Parts: sequence; C-alpha cells; structure tokens
Amino acid sequence: MSRIDRLFDVLREESRAGFIPYITAGDPILTRTEEVLDALVDGGADLIELGVPFSDPMADGPTIQAASQRALKNPIRIEDILEVVSRFRAKHPTPIILFGYANPFLAYGWEKLSADSASAGVDGFLCVDMPPDEGAPLRDAARNRDLDVIYLLAPTSTHQRRHYVASHASGFLYYVSVTGVTGARNRLRQDIGRQVEEIRQESSLPIAVGFGISTPDQVREIAAISDAVVVGSAIVKVMEEIGDKPELAARVGEFARSLREGIDK
Repeated sequence: MSRIDRLFDVLREESRAGFIPYITAGDPILTRTEEVLDALVDGGADLIELGVPFSDPMADGPTIQAASQRALKNPIRIEDILEVVSRFRAKHPTPIILFGYANPFLAYGWEKLSADSASAGVDGFLCVDMPPDEGAPLRDAARNRDLDVIYLLAPTSTHQRRHYVASHASGFLYYVSVTGVTGARNRLRQDIGRQVEEIRQESSLPIAVGFGISTPDQVREIAAISDAVVVGSAIVKVMEEIGDKPELAARVGEFARSLREGIDK
C-alpha cells in the first residue's frame, strides 16, 4: 500500500478532509524550498504538491507562472528537486507528488524519472498536459516503481470522460473546481458538491478539489464535500510577497495553519 493510500485510509478513519498545499520548487531559491516544506508539514499538510518549474505552465495563472519564472532564474534541475525530496523524506512521512508538465519529464526520461523519484521518496506524479489518453509511458514507468499517477477532472468532463479518467488514475482524483487556470477566486462554483457526488458514483478513488481555493472559509466549504482540499496560488502569493527572507518559512507555515484550522472546523 502506498503512502497516499495509507493517508486517505487514515483520513477516512478520522472523518476529516486532507490538506494539500502546493509550492513551486526553487521559488525563490531551492534552499528556501526545503524550509517551506518543513513549515507546511508543521502547518498541517497531509500531502504536498511540489511543482517542477517550467517556462510555459499553461494550466497555471499569473501567480504560479511568476513562481516558475522566479525559480528558473537560478539553475534548477529535476535532480536538484529530487535531492530536496530525499532530505525531506529522511525527516517526514508526508506524501509528496511532483506536479509538472510533460516536456521536463520527457527530457529526463520516463523510466529514469520514475526510478529516481522512487529512490528519493516521491509518491506520485501529476502531469498536467498529459491526459490518460497519452499517459501510458509515464503511467507504466511509474507503476513499475509503485508510484501513483493522479489525473485531473474538470466541470466540463462528461460521464464517459470521468469514467475513463478514473479507470486509469491511482492515488486520488483531482477535481478542478473552475473552468480556467489556477488562481485565487472570490467565489467558488455552486455546483462543486453535485459534481463531486457524481464522480463518487463512478470511482472509489478519493477526490481532492483544487484551483481557486484560497481562504479558510473556502477550504471549510470544500472540506465538507471532498476528501481533500488543494491550495496553491494563495500560498505561492504569500511567498511572492515575502521573497527570499529568513521569515519566509514561518510566514508560510502560519498561513498554512490558518487553512488547516479552516478545514478542521
């Protein structure tokens, strides 16, 4: 059983929703990434999405696009990110998935990526621009190493599409709560609960909801209808505002804790 499977078993036993924060590796520099990862665990993260910076992050809004650009100003390789994960894994059991795009993963090589990721302590991948229709190379390589491959579902996904995606996914399903790119929203769609319930009829996988969720009130709303809540842009925005300063990790940890408290309410 993978760390992700065990996590969702525990969440079910404890009758609570998981908290999944996202940050971009190397933003603002890789040493700060290590500090922030520790702070997110202290702030109540159940699973962490670690973004692999990419020059054309098409699914991401301005906040995470800017984070990728900041990270790419310094030399950063997937090997460097995996070294960070390896040091993190020596301290924490919290699952980590690499969130990224096909180009960097393909350039690294599917088999090498999976082997090196497994050795470092990564638990799975979410490759935004590689849907299950095209995802066999990553999926096969990942599953040879007992790594999960997470796929996205959108509000526009049909019944047939949801069934197809769910049949190829593992770990959990990521429901995108908006039709658009990442980024904080003032209000969430009113039909998220109905959509999540429809997905539950088609798959036994846990369902995490993300995109546009940014406040304690919003995470509390989503936690009531899902298995986990993903928050990315709001956390990355805090990092942008503080920058490469000693207090960065503490401030991110404080914000993460406020979101965790919102979920637990």
